[in-house]
Formats: sequence, structure tokens, C-alpha cells
Amino acid sequence: MFSRKTRLVLAIASACGLGQAMAEEARQLELDAQTVTASPEAVNTDSYRAPSSSAATRLDLTPRQTPQVISAIGRAQIDDFQLNGINDVLKFTPGITVEEIETDRTYFTARGFDITNFQFDGVGIPFSSGGQEGAVDLAPFERVEVLRGANGLMSGTGNPSATVNFVRKRPTMAPQARVDMSAGSWDKRRIEADVSGALTDSGNIRGRAVYAHDAKNSYLDRYSREKHVFYGVVEADLRDDTLLSVGYTLDKTAANSPLWGALPLFDSAGRPTRLSRSTSTAADWSWWDNQEQRIFSELTHTLANGWQVKGSLTRVKRESDSALFYVFGTPDAATGEGLFGYPSTYTGDTHQWIADLSLGGALNLAGREHELVFGTNWYRSEVDERSRYIPGNSLALPSDIIFDGDFPKPDTWDRSGGGGYEDKQKSFYSAARLSLTDALTLIAGARVVELESEGLSYGQDRQRKDDAVLPYAGLVYDLNEQLSLYASYSEIFNPQKEEGADLRRLDPVEGENYEIGVKGELLDGRLNVSAAMFRTKQSNLAESIGFDSGSGKQIYAGADYLSEGYELEVSGELLPGLQIMGGYTYVDIQNADHSHGRTYAPKHMLRASTVYRVPQLPQLKVGANLSWQDDIYRAVTLADGSRARIEQDDYALLGLMASYDIDPNWSVSANLNNLTNEKYISSLYWEQGFYGAPRNASMTLSWKY
Repeated sequence: MFSRKTRLVLAIASACGLGQAMAEEARQLELDAQTVTASPEAVNTDSYRAPSSSAATRLDLTPRQTPQVISAIGRAQIDDFQLNGINDVLKFTPGITVEEIETDRTYFTARGFDITNFQFDGVGIPFSSGGQEGAVDLAPFERVEVLRGANGLMSGTGNPSATVNFVRKRPTMAPQARVDMSAGSWDKRRIEADVSGALTDSGNIRGRAVYAHDAKNSYLDRYSREKHVFYGVVEADLRDDTLLSVGYTLDKTAANSPLWGALPLFDSAGRPTRLSRSTSTAADWSWWDNQEQRIFSELTHTLANGWQVKGSLTRVKRESDSALFYVFGTPDAATGEGLFGYPSTYTGDTHQWIADLSLGGALNLAGREHELVFGTNWYRSEVDERSRYIPGNSLALPSDIIFDGDFPKPDTWDRSGGGGYEDKQKSFYSAARLSLTDALTLIAGARVVELESEGLSYGQDRQRKDDAVLPYAGLVYDLNEQLSLYASYSEIFNPQKEEGADLRRLDPVEGENYEIGVKGELLDGRLNVSAAMFRTKQSNLAESIGFDSGSGKQIYAGADYLSEGYELEVSGELLPGLQIMGGYTYVDIQNADHSHGRTYAPKHMLRASTVYRVPQLPQLKVGANLSWQDDIYRAVTLADGSRARIEQDDYALLGLMASYDIDPNWSVSANLNNLTNEKYISSLYWEQGFYGAPRNASMTLSWKY
């Protein structure tokens, strides 16, 4: 096995060593990494097949050409199953677990580990907080791509879970419009409008506007949420070889009586509390508002030799404002008492600048065509946060006040805290797709990254500086016109934002990620299939060890893990009119002592969804989806020092859908979720949790032009 230094030298040489031949031997190849165009006749609007993507390498590759597992949830599947938010989409994605720890804060995991790399049209940075506050609405997006495994080449830092890439809707030349109106359980109301077309007679300027309003109550006591989403984008052909795009997104969420923390899941004897599904610890006065504004501009210029220069600049502003009530403690097994309340207000503002510049194209060397891309990425994130609170250990409360939401809102606050800090990243990357033979392709590259932080957070100095070189290498060998073998390697270097018991940030995670597999394009390219095996080693990964009531923060400790597993996936048209997308994942996570690690992450998962357009009645589509995972648990320490387990047995969630095209303009659809009314804890990511939604239904009336 090559040493780390040798692997680094090979990766950089593979990606950069051909630069001198570029000028005289480049041949035309346009690498528009975000947009795939085709004539309307060539597009199957029902298709669940994953298209080409640049999420792994910035080279526009089909799933078969990409030496890692990649999934895509497209607009057809989003509309069929009414997947209006990112939580909904990722629940349908093979290998992904949506850890809904609270009503308005979510963590996502893949292969047992947190997903922190999120991109928009191939450009992005990790979440500043590690999780998502307020679910991202899918109205502005055409599809969501998920690349599993480490992706340090294009996503800032290596992380062996996954990279999620949001692909935005783009303006069309031909005029089109669509309006969807939905209603469902718990007073759900949603309206979504999408209008696109040319803004000039010549079509050199095009625009698109999307608006969505979503409001609903909940099966949870007192909880309700309202959302407004707007997206607008304009594209202009400045010249035949130059395209300018400018866009703006607003995603605004207001939640009443949201959960901050969740329910106590065990009592003083270590037995399950088994509360009702509707139980909430949120106070009647509590609320949580989140807003994100995202302004972006892109300029793409194609050179005379066919190479393409692309630059993008993004400005992000996030605002969070809340008055929340956290409940912690262990209820007495006999009386149910013993819980404590922790009221708090919080405001947080995050301002980010993200810039990316790349040059890519094709060249002919030694009689073969190759592809190269070079680039640089820079971002700055400024966070200002303030909180006021009453320490929870002074507020022992009767259980009926907690579960009825009757705790009074404080008029004064005992303490306050906060901070202001800045994170910066600079990186340079290169990648090459080298055609070694007619059947063998090498994809190699490296990313040089430097991260710097400074400022204070709740009295603690956040100053630190980290840098690394992250090599990436993959081989793809075509067995025939339908099947390919592949192998890939990438290194892991992931600075962490989680804080230890001393309220200082943990040192970065380091490790290695390996993957081998086989991929295929079957049935004349209508069906993608893949099978993969992976192995990952990580050291010093943040693991939650409890809640610190003094600072109001979750605290963490570093842990070492070895994870191994395999994945099977299929997407596309299995039979005429029958679309399918699904996969099975097995992952075994071991601690440093080889015991079972991350026990709250399922070892076995199955995700599958399918729709069928009935040949005898082509206006009718029917479908179903299935989500299954095996049992999970979390070990807890009781007050007397003994150990107990919180358990969630294996469970399956089944959903149904049907849609009917009334005429070319009007259609109606219906969706039924959790058909069997399964009761399950939504997450054991923390020692608290709450129950997922019971059986629910919705109907949608759609008009399109």
C-alpha cells in the first residue's frame, strides 16, 4: 500500500501534470456543471433515473462514470410523493437517515455519520452549526443529488458520510407555468406557483419565478408552522459564448410552540416512559423564526479552444429569533416528577460570502481525449449570537405544567451570553479524467484547504487555524457497454464546530475512505444499477455526551470509529411505464475497542419508491413507497450509576399515491403516508426524542401551461 505522502504526490501529478499540453492540444468540450439540456421530446418527465452530476469532481459525469455511489431525487419523484422539504426528500434517499431531534432542527446522517457538506449548484460550504434549522423548501429546486462517501475534493473538507447538492430550477426559453394547490391532515394548506420563459423577443434574456406558501398545524400538541418561499432567477446571453445568471432565494419559517429538546424517554428505573404520540414539552408562548436569504451570480465564458471559465459569487444571510423552553431530567418511576425547565431567548445572525472560480476543458494527449478542471474557492462566515436564560437546575417543575405547556414566560432573565466569531476558508483544487485505455479511466485530483477561525463564543476563544491537502483518486473500468467496475480513495480532514466539556472546539477529524463497486446502465440506458462496498477509518469524531445546563449547550467528546458496509441501488424505468428508485444499505460501525458504535444509527436500511403509469389508462399513475430500518438503541446512565437502554424496534413506513390527468392542463393527486399508523421514535441521536407522524393524507390540484 502506498504511503500517505506517495498517494498525495500521485494524485496531484495526475491532476496537474498535463497542464503544459493544454494550449495546443485542447479540444472543445463544454463543462456546464449545473445544467443538463435536451429537447422536450428527449426528456421522459416521469423518469426516476439519476442524470449526470458534477458533485464529486466538478467534471460532468454520469453515475456510471462516477467512482462513488450517487443518488438523485428528481422533480418527477418530488411531485409524485409531495416531497416539499429536504427532510422529505432525504427520507426517500437510499442510505440516508433523517435525525429529527426537534420539530425545527434536524441532523442528517449517511453510513452512520453526520452530513455537513451541502452544495447549491455544485458550490457550497459545511453548515455553520452542523445541522439544519428550519427545513429547506424544495420549491426552487429541480432535483437533489446525494453523493455518498468522502468528498474533500469539491466540498471543502473530507467527510465520509455524503454530500447533498441542491440543483436549482433554471429559466426556459419556451413559456411555461404551473400552480399546485394542496390540502391535508392537520389543516395543511400549500400553494406553489412556478412561471418561466423568455423576457425578450430574441430570447437572449430569460427569467423564472417560484413562490410557495405552506401552513399547517400538527399532531403534536400546540405546534404549528408557516412558511413563505420565493425564488427568482434571470439568465442573459451577453454574447454567444458568455452567460450571466443572477438569482435570489428567500426561505422564511415561523413556528409556534416548537420543541427545543424533546421528550424524556426513560424513567428513574430505566423503563420507557411510553408517552402519547401527541405529547410535547413546548410552552404555549414559545416560538422559533428562521429566515435565509441567498443572492447568487454566475458568469460562464467559453474560450475559443472550447475550454470554459466559470465564476460564482454567493451572499447568504441567515437570521434566527426564538423564545424557547427546554425540559431535561429523569421522571421518577412512581410519581412522574423530577423534570426541570430551562427557558431561554435566542437571536443569531450569520453572514456568509462564497466565491468559486474554475477553468475546465478537454485536451488530446497521446492520441486520447482527457478532461481537466482547476479552481479556487473562498468563503467567509460571520456569526453573531445572543441568548438570555434562567438556569434549568433552579426550576424543578410538576409534570402537568410541562406537558400542558403551561409554564409561564419569564418577565426577567437571570443570565445572558453569546458571542461573535468568524470562520474563513481558502482552497485550491484540481481534477483530471484521464483516458488510459478505451476501457480504463483514471479520475484523480487534490484539494489544498486552509481554515481559520477567530472570535469568542459564550466566553470561549474560538481562535484556531487548520490546513490540509486532500487527495482523491478513482478508477473506472468498463467491462462492456453496460457494466463498469470502479474503486476510489479519499482522505478525511474535517475541522469540527462541536465543543467539549471545556467549551472549546474539538480537534479536527482525520481518516481515510475506500470504496469499490460495480455500476450498470441497463435496458438501453433507462435503468441505473450499482453495488458498492466501503471502509472508513476516523479518529476524534465528535460524539454527544450530554447537555450542559450552565451554558445551554450540548457537549461532545472525540471518539475513534471503523465503519464498513455495502449498498445496493437501482433507479429508472424497470418496465414500460414502471419507474423505480430504491436501495438497501448495511453499515457496521465499531468503536476503538471493536464494540458496536453509534448504536442510534441503523445497521440495515431499505428505501424504495415506485410509480406505474397504467397502459390501459395512461392518464392514471399509481405508486407506493417503503422505508424500513432495523432496531436501534442508546445506552444511558441513571442517577444511581446503573445503565439502561432506550430502544426503538425495527419498523417500516408505507405510503401510497395516485394521480390522474383530467386534461392536458389539469391534474389531481392524492398521497397517504404511514398507512399502517406505525408509532415510532423519530430519532435516538440524543437521549431525548419524540414520535413521528401518525397516518396522514393530502390531496393536490395542479394546473400547468
